[in-house]
Amino acid sequence: MAFIKLLRPHQYIKNLLVFFPLFFALKINNIALLKQSLIAFAAFCFAASTIYIVNDIRDIEKDRAHPEKKNRPLASGKVSVKNAIVLSALLFLAAVAVSYFGGLNLFLIIGFYILMNIGYSFGLKNVPLIDIFIVSTGFLLRLLAGTHFGGIEGINPSHWIIIMTFLMSLFLAFAKRRDDLVLAEKGVEVRKSISGYTIEFINNAMSVMSAVLIVSYLLYTLDAKVQNHFQTENLYATTLFVILGVFRYMQLTFVFHKSGSPTDIVYKDRFLQLTILGWLLMFLYFAY
Repeated sequence: MAFIKLLRPHQYIKNLLVFFPLFFALKINNIALLKQSLIAFAAFCFAASTIYIVNDIRDIEKDRAHPEKKNRPLASGKVSVKNAIVLSALLFLAAVAVSYFGGLNLFLIIGFYILMNIGYSFGLKNVPLIDIFIVSTGFLLRLLAGTHFGGIEGINPSHWIIIMTFLMSLFLAFAKRRDDLVLAEKGVEVRKSISGYTIEFINNAMSVMSAVLIVSYLLYTLDAKVQNHFQTENLYATTLFVILGVFRYMQLTFVFHKSGSPTDIVYKDRFLQLTILGWLLMFLYFAY
């Protein structure tokens, strides 16, 4: 059980971004493309777990002083560092092999993702702003992994989708850093990069990101090419759920101080789950 927890499979929900291009291209029922997306999903799961383990090894002492991270397999001593290194190496080989099978584009994306995150684990995470942009780039790479496939006609998502994915990931990353600041004010030792942030700065950054994200989504739904693609002019109505979702996340961050783990919020917050479901059903109704 400890080894499974070390992989952080609950974080794999982030890798669902590889299916977004299929969804928005109205090709989610294309079996050939779906198989390629599943390969990309598997590659990112292996790659992400590789990086999670490397990061846990690097942060083992800091995690032991953290109120929640101290229960992680390595920090708690349930898994030895030696076994963690072996498991990480196996996962790395699996990520490389699967991505190679998925084509050159996926292979290069996975390779860049791993190198970027190794740099993150070995120092870049201590550089303010750079740490957040690396995390956000990871989300963007997942999206791009679902756009071009070896031997199969690629999918070219709207530039709006790429922009909104990056904006959303920045918004979530800033929220996570805010949680670190709150812990630091309570005397908990957190990452060094937190010295380059203040509550006021992050609050303003999140406000800007949320505003630009909502406007970008609205412009996306009103884009003539998008309306022609989905054969409807009513997608703008789904903006209601986007605004509600963004405000709910800001409420969880600013009011309830629960922005430490975006994945935990998605799994546990029923309000946000119903909002996402509402958006999905309305979007499907208009688009499909």
